[in-house]
Amino acid sequence: MGMNTKIGGGGFHHIAIRVYDFDKTVAFYTEVLGFAEKVRWGEGDGRAIMLDTGDGNYLEVFAGGKEGQKEEGAFLHLALRSNNVTEAIEHARAAGMEITVEPKDAVLGGIPVRIAFFKGPDGEIIELFESTGEDQL
Repeated sequence: MGMNTKIGGGGFHHIAIRVYDFDKTVAFYTEVLGFAEKVRWGEGDGRAIMLDTGDGNYLEVFAGGKEGQKEEGAFLHLALRSNNVTEAIEHARAAGMEITVEPKDAVLGGIPVRIAFFKGPDGEIIELFESTGEDQL
């Protein structure tokens, strides 16, 4: 893990996109770009998958997107690694950022994590992401 003292750890954990054709997108990133499936969960338009880009950073793909090109692109949020999401969100709060999801525990495809979300200075969505189990994501 990195050495960012403000959020504890640091570095990109994942970038998330919402797509219209989930299977086509997953096939492109795995077969064409060589990303590897780490974990998947959900069904239908609630499906999601974490694809390892090759260096432990991930592309998170969500189903349920609208057909056609997106005006601003398909990116949903960027996620930063943290070894203490609860502390790290307080740095964002102290800087006046809008907290959109308070720290909470979640399980992604059987892997426990702790996450929180806030809006950056220009409204960009930033997730703080902490792996909390033995199987690190």
